[in-house]
Amino acid sequence: MAQLIKLENYISRYQQDIYHYPGQFTRLKRENWQRLKLLWEEQRTTQKDELIEEEPQESNFFNWRALFNRRSEVEEESFDHTNLLPDSEEELKQYFLDTLYPFQLKWASTTINKMSFLNQDYYTDERLQFFLQRIPDTYFVMYHPVFELKNGPLAADIILITPLEMEIIKVIDRPANQTMIAFDDRYWYTEEKNIQTRILSPLISVKRTAKIIQSILHKYGLEMPLRKVILSATNPIEFEREPYHTSFIGRDQHDHWLLQKQQLSAPIKHHQLKIAEALLQHVESVAVKRPEWEQKESPGFH
Repeated sequence: MAQLIKLENYISRYQQDIYHYPGQFTRLKRENWQRLKLLWEEQRTTQKDELIEEEPQESNFFNWRALFNRRSEVEEESFDHTNLLPDSEEELKQYFLDTLYPFQLKWASTTINKMSFLNQDYYTDERLQFFLQRIPDTYFVMYHPVFELKNGPLAADIILITPLEMEIIKVIDRPANQTMIAFDDRYWYTEEKNIQTRILSPLISVKRTAKIIQSILHKYGLEMPLRKVILSATNPIEFEREPYHTSFIGRDQHDHWLLQKQQLSAPIKHHQLKIAEALLQHVESVAVKRPEWEQKESPGFH
């Protein structure tokens, strides 16, 4: 499950300590998955495929408290699994990811003492869920971050920071009966029933995002391979050739592109963390103090 280190201009825990939270996330995810799987195995053994219509026992509560543990900072959360867990292990994995997703949003919109007002649409954002749930933990996702520039804030495309390279991703999601035709840096075409319509090239925005990233990395003397990606799961993309360090991933190449991500075995690297740290120092964050920190006594915090 890829790590959401920045979401638009919301404050993020990763901004506070990029060297702590990625490892913390991976460890807690592994521990809680093992705990949930054990609960699932116990439930299957006890039930023997029979539906039990009784109040859930204490073991039916899956404690996520550790997910927000950081030394003396404790924020307790738990989920009440009043329904039976899924039958198959594959369904259980998806159930686990779906349960974890809101916590990723929380980490991407709060710190221990501050919070941003999260757009509730993100809880059902299928595109964001795709990037987080289908790509491994060693990938960092900056989902349309807002960079602070001299001329004002600028929203960027999706940025994927991998152990080996960065990808700037522009997602195309048009009706499935349309074909995208790459023409040049300025204009592309959509084709439907042999009728072509000119549109602005998606390369415009990814090039703009790439320029911002390269400027920031240059400031800190950092380098990392950078690839621009036009990605579509719904539309084929026709082109004569791809520009330098650019990939056009249409409907027919989409699954292979994703498989390559899932097969990467490289661990999180220190250089990857330095790259993420540099970018996070130049993003906009809009947040307020969390209400509990306005009180003298804050239950649940130690």
